Amino acid sequence: MVDNFGDIGVCWRLARQLAAEHAISVRLWVDDLRSAERLVPALDAGQASQRVDGVEIRRWEAPFLALEPGQVVVAAFACRLPEVFVEAMARRQPRPVWINLEYLSAEGWVADCHALPSPHPRLPLVEHFFFPGFDGRTGGVLREADYAVRRAAFSEEGFRASVGLPARTPGELCVSLFSYENAGLADLLDCWSRAEHPVTCLVPEGRVLASLGKAFGVGHLEAGGRLRRGALSVQVLPFVEQRRYDALLWACDLNFVRGEDSFVRAQWAERPFVWHIYPQDEDAHLVKLDAFLERFGAGLDAGSGSALADFWHAWNREQGVAEAWPAFEAALPALSEHAERWAAQLEAAGELASKLVQFCKLKIE
Repeated sequence: MVDNFGDIGVCWRLARQLAAEHAISVRLWVDDLRSAERLVPALDAGQASQRVDGVEIRRWEAPFLALEPGQVVVAAFACRLPEVFVEAMARRQPRPVWINLEYLSAEGWVADCHALPSPHPRLPLVEHFFFPGFDGRTGGVLREADYAVRRAAFSEEGFRASVGLPARTPGELCVSLFSYENAGLADLLDCWSRAEHPVTCLVPEGRVLASLGKAFGVGHLEAGGRLRRGALSVQVLPFVEQRRYDALLWACDLNFVRGEDSFVRAQWAERPFVWHIYPQDEDAHLVKLDAFLERFGAGLDAGSGSALADFWHAWNREQGVAEAWPAFEAALPALSEHAERWAAQLEAAGELASKLVQFCKLKIE
């Protein structure tokens, strides 16, 4: 796990789908059970082995246990498998299907590299790259089979009541903010406080609370905290477990998300969103940001497309946010319509868990 919640978020979602929807016996190795416990409240970080939602969860620690590998081995996000385990894979008959599950990217080369084999330099093993992506030539992205049913049953009024929010007021803009620390947040909050309509900002506990507290001049914020300034009302929510996060996205008109898992959920939510991509050295992350903007923005009118790109860049560069906000806000109705079309494109491209199962079955057979 590289960044607290993103990696385990994707791995846990995939593991749960494989068990629940494909009747596959799944063992998930995790090196940071404390972070995993936030997303999966039923998990006990003090136990080295346990079963949650039909998935066996094991603590990854050194020295690694000597055990029989499964029929399929998925190494997620460039994690290096212990050498003792790789050697056990080579001894197993038949040898496991070895999958290297990569990070999600919209870059053009992803489709060309998806499913390519990589022979081990020493052992009789072949690793296959599996790239999530946004078109049919990639591995797709995760979405549970019951997603549409849960969405149809969702009640915004019920959700707002569950977090202590009153009924929506006329003209209210409701925003969720799940982000890394961001120096541009103070200027954005100032814009919202001077709005001509009510703005409600829901902030799950996380790293952005440091920036939020600094902007309001308060030293410590925690779940239940409420802040007001002009037209803006801010409410700090308890850390949202994975199963409830979709409801937060559905309840809002605009969602700020970060990393990979929440980024994908925001796309399925069919709402305008802002992606805070994980920062990398030498601004390498901005290449990935632009690749997605180019793909996602196709079909938008020029004005909305420019407003989208300008605000996303301002948010990720943490400067110029206030200047970019008015045009972005004006584009929200167009972006809302576009979000529905985009979700339909994602669905047509295929779903990751199903594609992974199909790929592995072909290799096994």
